[in-house]
Amino acid sequence: MAANTYKVQEEQEQAVYKDGKTIFQRLDQLVKLNNLFGEGLPIQYLPKVLFLSTFLIFYIGNAHFAERKVRQIEKMKVEVEDIRADYTTLKADLMFASKQSEVARKVETLGLEETHEPPNKIVEE
Repeated sequence: MAANTYKVQEEQEQAVYKDGKTIFQRLDQLVKLNNLFGEGLPIQYLPKVLFLSTFLIFYIGNAHFAERKVRQIEKMKVEVEDIRADYTTLKADLMFASKQSEVARKVETLGLEETHEPPNKIVEE
């Protein structure tokens, strides 16, 4: 059985520009890394590159962590303001409900009345 060569030729034609060079050949012309890597990979720079890449990864991670914390702090501030507003409202309602006139009005349904005479003081000798 013969191999399908039509698709292989079609893929190669797509990657070639009008002047006959592929994408990678053009990229190699633009960057010109042959001078730097002509004698092989420069190993003496590897520790510095690893240190810088580790430092950059740490720096980016720290920035993401800080932004996440800022968002959490803003969310907590909104929650605290909501809870403070609820507290103030409930405190005002409780203060109003514990006034003498409000208590007297509420206990009228139970049959209790407010006395108009001062209490008697019992003194034992």
